[in-house]
Amino acid sequence: MTTPESANTAASEVGNGDGQKRRRVLGPLFFVALTVAVVLSGTLAYDAVRNRDSTQGLQSLRVSGIPASVSTSLANLMSLSPVPHSLAPNFTLVDQNGKTMSLSNFRGRTVVLEFMDPHCVDVCPIVSQEFIDAYHDLGSKASRVVFMAVNVNQFFHGVADVAKFSNEHQLNTIPSWHFFTGSVPQLKAIWHDYGLVVEDPKPTSEIIHTSIVFFIGPNGRERYIGVPTDNHTAKGRAYLPANQLVAWGKGIALVTQSLIK
Repeated sequence: MTTPESANTAASEVGNGDGQKRRRVLGPLFFVALTVAVVLSGTLAYDAVRNRDSTQGLQSLRVSGIPASVSTSLANLMSLSPVPHSLAPNFTLVDQNGKTMSLSNFRGRTVVLEFMDPHCVDVCPIVSQEFIDAYHDLGSKASRVVFMAVNVNQFFHGVADVAKFSNEHQLNTIPSWHFFTGSVPQLKAIWHDYGLVVEDPKPTSEIIHTSIVFFIGPNGRERYIGVPTDNHTAKGRAYLPANQLVAWGKGIALVTQSLIK
């Protein structure tokens, strides 16, 4: 006959026995799970470090032939590359002041050349600010550098169009600034000579064009190219972080300084 006390004692013993069994079974399983977790976390940490190091390694790669004064990080920001020292294709166009000039007129001075749309609200205004910053960064050497652009908008290719853009974006504060334009056949020939792609299906469409900064030495030969970039807000407005904008200006100044003779 089992008394309440003996029943409780038996139940307790059975309970304790089951608990001990569970502890004996769960102990090894817990150890295995913990070991797997440690190994997995270690593997993930290793991959993260490896990927970080790989990314940092790519960022630290330096393109050979760029000016020593331009840091690797700045060169990467500008996508700066040297090019074969070929003569820059010559052209004769009219600038925002109505003056007809040729690229060859500027021999003896370093030329910074970009292709811009006078109706652009994307990267062109950003490049304009970079040009202005570069002009100021050059200081006394600015007189030996010419900043210029060639129009890529066949629907707005009048002198008034390039003059308006130059005024709106304060490019005329650069004494050596020239925004060149001309007839549509003239412009298209120059786009072709410089390897530009320009898409402009209709006057109301946004002009999509290759954006490249050409650095041309005093001897008229192309030396470097840079590729401007921009970011966009959620509403689609183009911008560039202030530190990158300033860095681009300094980079343009440093590259041109390396070409000044």
